[in-house]
Amino acid sequence: MTPRRWLITGCSAGLGRVLAEAVLDRGDQAVVTARDPRSLEDLVAAHPGTCRAVTLDVTREGDAAAAISVAEQEFGGLDVLVNNAGQGMVGAIEEGSPEEYRPLFETNVFGVIETTRAALPALRKAGGGRIVMMSSGAGIAGSAGSGYYNATKFAVEGLSEALAQEVSPFGIATIIVEPGPFRTEFLGRSMRMAAAEMPEYAGISAGGRRRYRAEHDGRQPGDPRKAIDVLLRAVDAEHPPLHLPLGAGVYAAARRKFAGFLQTMDEWEPLASRTAFDDA
Repeated sequence: MTPRRWLITGCSAGLGRVLAEAVLDRGDQAVVTARDPRSLEDLVAAHPGTCRAVTLDVTREGDAAAAISVAEQEFGGLDVLVNNAGQGMVGAIEEGSPEEYRPLFETNVFGVIETTRAALPALRKAGGGRIVMMSSGAGIAGSAGSGYYNATKFAVEGLSEALAQEVSPFGIATIIVEPGPFRTEFLGRSMRMAAAEMPEYAGISAGGRRRYRAEHDGRQPGDPRKAIDVLLRAVDAEHPPLHLPLGAGVYAAARRKFAGFLQTMDEWEPLASRTAFDDA
């Protein structure tokens, strides 16, 4: 297979770091990015001919375009964009403040939009490629205590489904990756907690989400390298999946949601579908 040319956001840790290592180890070329590229110096040292480290803060205007220019200048183009940079937030909806949740949307939603917009001309110029959107199982089903994070990932899902239809005529495939809990630093440094901790929510599921972080950080069941192996197979597939849940727990949660959704549709469709004008 011809080596691919990648740009990956959020490579300092987590799935982004494991993905960067995997694509470089298999002989692909990659522009790896982080807010502080010094965290990526070992990748460049290990792969001096195929790796370039670039500063990229997805919330800062111009950073994405500059990183894509490096891919074009150093490697002659871009084949795969991975929108991986992101952060989480725990707290009930009532507990969150604008100072806490607006930056979450800036990174997880608007940063993804601007990075994708900047990359599309290069992907179209290459005559095809892949756009990998790192969503989450939290983008499939909402859960108490994660509402703001759910909202950002639901936005990524809708954006990506529309994008897939827009770019498929150019030979560009979109893959929405929906990981469950994998053993990365996500529950640690990538997760912010709502400063307000209201006693009204402490004994119910929103409060339980706070305890989940403390109890499961570093103990998640998912193996990041196995997740990346599946992701690479999807990227390399002739017909990649639009949705790629990762982890047995995500599949179980999705099936529960879809089963409930279908049951509600069956119950209410006879009444709720009869909403057109009588002469329509």
